[in-house]
Amino acid sequence: MNLYAVVLGIIVVTLLGVSLARLGKVKTKADYLVAGRSLPAFVLVFTLLSSWIGSGSLLGGAENAYRHGFAALWQGGGGWAGLALIYFIAPRARKFAQFTIPDLLEARYNQAARVLGVIAVLFTYTAITSYQFIGGGDILHLIFPQVSAVNGAYILAGFVIVFTAIAGMGSVAYMDVVIGVLATLTMLAALPVLIHLAGGWEGVHAVLPDTHFEVFGDITPIQALELFLPTCLLMLGNQSMYQKFFSAKTEKDATRATVGWIIGTVILESVIVAIAVVGSALFRSGEVHDRPREILAYTAIHAFGGAMAGNRVLGMLGALLVGAIFAKVVSTANNYLFSPATNLVNDVFARYVMKDASNTMIVWVSRGMVVILGLWALVQALKITSVLKMSLYAYTIYSAALTPVILAAFYWKRATAAGAVSSIAAGTVVTVCWQYVAPYLPKVIGERDAILPALLASLLGLFVVSLLTEKPSAEKLAPFAG
Repeated sequence: MNLYAVVLGIIVVTLLGVSLARLGKVKTKADYLVAGRSLPAFVLVFTLLSSWIGSGSLLGGAENAYRHGFAALWQGGGGWAGLALIYFIAPRARKFAQFTIPDLLEARYNQAARVLGVIAVLFTYTAITSYQFIGGGDILHLIFPQVSAVNGAYILAGFVIVFTAIAGMGSVAYMDVVIGVLATLTMLAALPVLIHLAGGWEGVHAVLPDTHFEVFGDITPIQALELFLPTCLLMLGNQSMYQKFFSAKTEKDATRATVGWIIGTVILESVIVAIAVVGSALFRSGEVHDRPREILAYTAIHAFGGAMAGNRVLGMLGALLVGAIFAKVVSTANNYLFSPATNLVNDVFARYVMKDASNTMIVWVSRGMVVILGLWALVQALKITSVLKMSLYAYTIYSAALTPVILAAFYWKRATAAGAVSSIAAGTVVTVCWQYVAPYLPKVIGERDAILPALLASLLGLFVVSLLTEKPSAEKLAPFAG
């Protein structure tokens, strides 16, 4: 286990070095919140990739793959569909060039939409951050059995809070380059070795049920849709993504980065599911059977550290794979913790509390918000029983509450402020309350995930109320024209 500790130590020191190197470049609000709008396409590709693929894929998606096989790709497939559409949105987002999604909501709609947007982002992003802490805690427990998963979550939370607070978007983005390269190379190298250890695809097929290799597997088409829609809609409206586009040097850099992001996401999410499926063939019982969200790290430690213990090269590959998974969790936690902190500073503090705050004051208040929200996310983490369920809950809040109005801002001129407010409120309320209402509904409805009723309520609010109210002025629409 010493090798794993050494690799993790090197990764931590490297990430700290990157953060400290960016610290001297943070002098203004724009430097901290959007990296001075200086990120080139290469950096954007890896920061977008790292912010999207975190514990939702590495734990939730892997847990799904362990239980259901390649049908788990329906969850990732939603993101791929969203990415294909984002190619056309990216240059428009960079052209708008503000700081946060609520900036966009107020410019296109009104202040009420901005405030409701902040609330939806806070619910969603602290929930996403919370299960990154759980993922990091699980990995630390696997490497250091004397450290409980709960204590590991505390350690990971402290690490992420400090790193995120240091230098803002510049720190997050450049750390993501290091993490993205490490994760991509190690996962691509590890998959064929693990397939060989399992006796080739024939060996994998022989151990697992046939449904693991079918399009829907043992889930229904409706369940597949309930995996597909939240990830697709979260991708389309993801504030972290838009904030990266706002950080791009130019509109062309934003568009080029999207192409690389599409390619990288399809490859990495497919490899993650494949590793989880092979891992499920290698380890059908034991500790991981009861905690399938740990299958990737468990496979890296026990497959490489067991059967190949005498092979230093493969032992190092296993350690690097664990390190890459840990680093990806850290990266996603950084991104989703930083984003809502930006909301509170830009959309609340600098707007309503201290309008004439200096750049120095805003940077320090931003760091304080990172600490506060990190602690809130940690409290949520300690209550999590399933990363998959928590990820789908978080995705649904955002998907139903914000994605429809964000897309309408760019693509539906008839969308009004009243329609947007109704949509955000309906999507948020239905998602948060669904678990309490569902048991009292007819079984055929109550058993459904919240995404379908929440999205329906949101769309009805947007379209019906918009059509019943006065259309927006040409001045409101001008910044969003193609």
